[in-house]
Amino acid sequence: MKVTLAATVGTSLLAESACAAATQTQSRSHAFQFIQIPLPYAKEALEPSIDAMTMDIHYSKHHAAYIKNVNDAIVAENISYQAEADFFANASKLSAKARNNSGGAWNHNFFWMVMKPNGGGPPAGKLSDAINGSFGSFEKFKEQFTQAAMTRFGSGWAWLVIDTGKLKIGSTPNQDNPMMDVSDFKGTPLLGIDVWEHAYYLKYQNKRNEYVASWFNVINWDEVAKRLG
Repeated sequence: MKVTLAATVGTSLLAESACAAATQTQSRSHAFQFIQIPLPYAKEALEPSIDAMTMDIHYSKHHAAYIKNVNDAIVAENISYQAEADFFANASKLSAKARNNSGGAWNHNFFWMVMKPNGGGPPAGKLSDAINGSFGSFEKFKEQFTQAAMTRFGSGWAWLVIDTGKLKIGSTPNQDNPMMDVSDFKGTPLLGIDVWEHAYYLKYQNKRNEYVASWFNVINWDEVAKRLG
């Protein structure tokens, strides 16, 4: 009887353990994961503003690494947030690995979308009215945005955001973005430029000003307008 009882208890514990493991595996398999979007154009499509080799390294190496690293952190640290917005609203609670790589993953997906071949020029319609109303003119907007990109010391991003109904220009360090609770500059991104050296150094070397000026020729204003709503 004792042997039978022990065997029964042992079988029960094994079953419970297996069930718990299965539940944990299922939970992990359904955890939120960051996804690298397909590049919306060929890697050479933004030339001469952004060369094909820079685009290849930037997308296939740097961005891919951010995606892998944040997803690894989600599993290793048992992060339970279910959306990108949740990550950024709680950035102050994340490890450096999760914070930096979640920012890098999202920021780059955003960056690819706000560029396109044969882009640039001034925007039209509601977006044009919003920019003129906020900054005085498109040229003044370009000046302020360029200044934000040029004065971001070291690595980071310059942004056009909407915040409580107003357009604002600012910048963030490293892979932070304006949606993070740790950011001094806050808002919903409409446009952003990556000013990390890996975004431009192969073509422009230390001439960040030339990169920023050329980048205005590939802005996808249709995407920016869609984000403005």
